[in-house]
Amino acid sequence: MKLYRFDAEVGKNIDLYGSSSFVISKIVHLFEGAVVHCAYLGINGVIGYHQTTVHQLFLVVQGEGWVRGEAPDRTPIKAGQVAYWEKDEWHEAGSETGMIAILIEGMKFDLTGLISLM
Repeated sequence: MKLYRFDAEVGKNIDLYGSSSFVISKIVHLFEGAVVHCAYLGINGVIGYHQTTVHQLFLVVQGEGWVRGEAPDRTPIKAGQVAYWEKDEWHEAGSETGMIAILIEGMKFDLTGLISLM
């Protein structure tokens, strides 16, 4: 067995696209170019508005915040909920109180097992 770290202390601060109080830590590359990251948003943290290059799942595991796609309206999100953005979709996320999310990015997703909130 080997142990690894992916906590915020070993992550990279991101300020692209107007992001703030945002740290990302790579976890693993998977099949066909898929990547898994952990995103840490601090108090008033923002992942700035930008376009995806592949499909993206944003799985909130701690805290709460908001997400949005191309519409200007922010949708609340909390631990246990998932946002999905398709390739080339503009998106943004943030939190007033702090939030941790697992990001899974790739070209192929089967969302059959997810329960829709809408």
